[in-house]
Amino acid sequence: MPPVFRFAPSPNGYLHLGHAYSALLNHDLARDTGGRFLLRIEDIDATRCRPEFEQAIYEDLAWLGIAWETPVRRQSEHFAAYGAAIDRLAAQALVYPSFESRAEIARLVAEREAGGAWPRDPDGAPLYPGAAKSLSARERDRLIEEGAPFALRLDMASACARAGALRWQEAGDGPASERGEVAAQPEAWGDVILARKETPTSYHLSVAIDDALQGVTDVVRGVDLFWSTSVHRLLQELLGLPAPVYRHHRLIRDAGGQKLSKSTRATGLRELRAAGTSPADIRRLVGLP
Repeated sequence: MPPVFRFAPSPNGYLHLGHAYSALLNHDLARDTGGRFLLRIEDIDATRCRPEFEQAIYEDLAWLGIAWETPVRRQSEHFAAYGAAIDRLAAQALVYPSFESRAEIARLVAEREAGGAWPRDPDGAPLYPGAAKSLSARERDRLIEEGAPFALRLDMASACARAGALRWQEAGDGPASERGEVAAQPEAWGDVILARKETPTSYHLSVAIDDALQGVTDVVRGVDLFWSTSVHRLLQELLGLPAPVYRHHRLIRDAGGQKLSKSTRATGLRELRAAGTSPADIRRLVGLP
């Protein structure tokens, strides 16, 4: 079977050089290995994702000379598949609802940090500090019936106990040049969110499901997602999904050393194109032949 690669942007802004590097790298690897290249639109965030950004993704990739298989998988069209996965985890007693708002969680973290450092995940966000797991089933049902907002969380301790020690095959270079067999550390993320009342999936859950359903064999993505792989390996194990090979690549950074980001309004490919930049120039700018 030929290897399967994918590029999976979110249509919440315009693509920049960092996206170009990842898309071109995936496309080149698929071409050089006789593999397949898929495009996936990760549009679960209905408040930020827009049709014009999705259309721009297609235009920018075509301009770069990238071709992809159709139809394109759009996550917003597959909420049922993610819900079924949550049901499977819930049947293993690994999911529970939490009802604190973001402001309440920030307050709880502040209270705990007053007595010392509170643990944070690999991205620097504080681990969930609440006590929702101690609520009775009756109390949970009552809050949900009353329409209280909630997040569905993975009971990380129970999930790790069920899955046991996990590893993944790393073909790229992670932090400290980690390569080969890497030990997963999902517990470092705490009780991650799998879904919210208003958004029936999360990045971690949907990416694990999609990669399996699309037959992705090689996940090539930025090194900023290196430790997220721990959560993905855990979900794959719990749901009986295959584990692809991972290849985390360097990030494209600005003059100040910060990674390019939509949130910092990094110069978009469409702006570079309008300024006369060619696809060959883009390859040179990101360090690809």
